[in-house]
Amino acid sequence: MRKILFGVSAATLALLYGLLALILLIVFDLVGVPLIVALIGSAIALFIQFLISPPLTDLTQRLFYKTKFGADVPEYLREFIEEVCREHKMKYPRIGYIDDGAPNAFTYGHTKNNARIVLTRGIFELLTEDEVKAVVAHELGHAVHYDMLLMTVAELVPMVLYGIARGLLEGAKSSTGGDSDDNKTAAAEAAVAAIAYVLYIVAQYIVLWFSRTREYFADEFAVDATRDPESLSRALIQIGFGLSTHADIKAKKDKKSGMSASATNAMGIFDTKASKSLVVSCFVNGEIDKTHIKNAMKWELWNTWAKWYELNSTHPLISKRLQAIDRLAPQYGKAPFVEFDLVKPESYFDDFLREIGIGIAPVIAFLGAGATGAFFYFTEKMSLLWIPAALLILSAILSLLKYRFTHPTKAYHEATVAGLIAEPKVSGIRSIPCELQGTIIGRGDPGCIFNEDFVLQDETGIIFLDYNQPLFILNKIFAIFKAKKNLDRTAVIRGWYRRSPIPYVELYTMEIGGKTKKIFTYGVGKVLRWLYLLIAIAALAAVFVLL
Repeated sequence: MRKILFGVSAATLALLYGLLALILLIVFDLVGVPLIVALIGSAIALFIQFLISPPLTDLTQRLFYKTKFGADVPEYLREFIEEVCREHKMKYPRIGYIDDGAPNAFTYGHTKNNARIVLTRGIFELLTEDEVKAVVAHELGHAVHYDMLLMTVAELVPMVLYGIARGLLEGAKSSTGGDSDDNKTAAAEAAVAAIAYVLYIVAQYIVLWFSRTREYFADEFAVDATRDPESLSRALIQIGFGLSTHADIKAKKDKKSGMSASATNAMGIFDTKASKSLVVSCFVNGEIDKTHIKNAMKWELWNTWAKWYELNSTHPLISKRLQAIDRLAPQYGKAPFVEFDLVKPESYFDDFLREIGIGIAPVIAFLGAGATGAFFYFTEKMSLLWIPAALLILSAILSLLKYRFTHPTKAYHEATVAGLIAEPKVSGIRSIPCELQGTIIGRGDPGCIFNEDFVLQDETGIIFLDYNQPLFILNKIFAIFKAKKNLDRTAVIRGWYRRSPIPYVELYTMEIGGKTKKIFTYGVGKVLRWLYLLIAIAALAAVFVLL
């Protein structure tokens, strides 16, 4: 594995720095060597950021997440960490603990010898000892592989490319309007700026791919360290999908967390946006019913949106990680934990295209209105200004239709977390109106005092709730002063179930203790779209009056 890991890392970094060298040669030829000063400055700034990032992250964790470092790790976990550290000649990591029921785990630091690993209470409540070890082994894998350092080196390339593009574009603007030589220089700078920006986008996607690759290797490290691929699979299924692989999950939650406190760019077990959906029971008559797991995998393996979201994510899809782990299982004398053998009933690509069309249609009509309006105005074809006004009305109507599609409100059907997660036809645009009843067990971003979102558990599982008022400041006031009062309380919530890629519910109302809290974003959005239509109609009327 180490040879493959080294080869992948070397090839990726060589490709990234090859792209950077290409653009630097062009830039040096265009503007001369002084640009190297800016590049050196960027590298120094990133290096300083890398040096101070861990202590700053420590401070952030203590202040805003109430993370307690120096935690008393359970003996089974301490012995496991010590064994891995001895084998890989690394120092014992600092352990942080967040007292929140939502499970999460991540690591950060400079190298393997000053790594920090942060774990939440939910990790110990929801997972068995073997599964906890598998999760921690994944984080140790990031440290052993020097992922924190390598990702910093990789991220330098798109940062510098973006700086070059922006700098050359500003230079081109300042050179425009002079003599012919200045205009030629400006045109050349603008062209190189465009090339640099394209390479910046390419480099960004290479870095994301590199990050996803590191996750696969961290999984492989965890499997090798525990000699138990099934435990890692179970942990991924529970934290990522919300599928419990234990019959005694309620009993586990009644136990103490297993840790207590004694006197970034974080690398988590999941993308921080993806570790929100938890614990759906898939235990039937004392045996694991893997149908629930396969149902949860359908969206990731069938829906085209999943591929798009993965392309823009630092972490692979959970289903792909499970399949990669299953391919390792025979090496350890184990059978694959989940073999996805469901037959795809239809193509979901047409739904993907339809939803994209619904999403961008209002924007295209609006841009068309702006383009045609500018053209007719500057060409003095005033009699045709009714066309952009009509396109503006079309844009407003399409915006209303899109909103009706994204927020269907005929009925909020009673649902369960398990039933919602099994639905493959859902996305950030297509939603399912639903009503859930359960207990709010934690914040969406575990432990964060500024996070207004929640995690709700019903009789079948746990899901992320997106609380979002129209004004940002209202969300933060709620998070700081009121959100904590809602924890560990029974709630009835109504809203729209979506995936992007995490399963979550966009809240409309939240009823707790007989009082209903309404989120006004939906109503304000609807009013603004009707106002947009009225303004567009008024613009068309004004055109006819003036003509």
